[in-house]
Amino acid sequence: MSDKRLLLVHAHPDDETIGSGITMAKYIAAGAKVTLVTCTSGEEGEVLVPELAHLASNKEDKLGAHRRIELANAMLTLGVTDHRFLGGPGKFRDSGMVGTPANERKDSFWQTDIQVAADELVKIIRETKPQVVITYDDFGGYGHPDHINAHRVTHYAIALAKVSSYKPELGLAWEVSKIYWTCIPKSQIQQGIDALANSGSKFFGVDSIDEVPFAVDDKFVTTRIEGFGLVEQKLAALRCHATQVEDTSPFFQMAKIVGPEALGVEYFRIVQGNAVKDGEFETDIFAGI
Repeated sequence: MSDKRLLLVHAHPDDETIGSGITMAKYIAAGAKVTLVTCTSGEEGEVLVPELAHLASNKEDKLGAHRRIELANAMLTLGVTDHRFLGGPGKFRDSGMVGTPANERKDSFWQTDIQVAADELVKIIRETKPQVVITYDDFGGYGHPDHINAHRVTHYAIALAKVSSYKPELGLAWEVSKIYWTCIPKSQIQQGIDALANSGSKFFGVDSIDEVPFAVDDKFVTTRIEGFGLVEQKLAALRCHATQVEDTSPFFQMAKIVGPEALGVEYFRIVQGNAVKDGEFETDIFAGI
């Protein structure tokens, strides 16, 4: 077991596997301590399994409990043994998109006082003492309120934890060394768009890279984590999120058409600390620590 400690903060079940499944599995296999924090149970998500349609928020409103099971199975598949829901399961509710009734609910993550949510994350940060933290950019990748709030809460909690670890006689006893935002470079997405177009399909229904809100200019991408041998493990974890991800989704199509490069690489943008690059990209998020 190494002394490397990684904390990831994601908004809903399945976000973690899509954006950082390879990274989690790779560092767990290398002996690092990996802690995943999920901010909500994804109560407002779609239900892609017809026989489970009754779980939807506009019906029985039991999707959150079901997605917690899906997440537990996905984490078992990836080898993540330390997973927590922020404040405990069901503490903060999926907010849906801006302008929807779900977004106005007082128990939604979006409506929660940032201090309340950050205090919960500070407890986890103090306990696990991660050197590296991964979350979303300030746009939440594609503008989802819960992703944006996860970004805000994470950065605020890290600042609070740093202040609380300061001892006048000792200085800083511990602090987060590096912070990363998940991202996908435009060149990578364009490859997927082209590959699916050539096969007669579309990348999430878009025709152009300009229609993809989460595409990031390549110049901002600092870090590339490879795990080609972990692709099947990531796909298996995605299948655990059956209410959210179909076998016919672009993720699985790209795995077949593009190959391991499509899902076997995850990209990040460093925003605190220094990227220790091995060539064009940094290839180890713990480099320099």
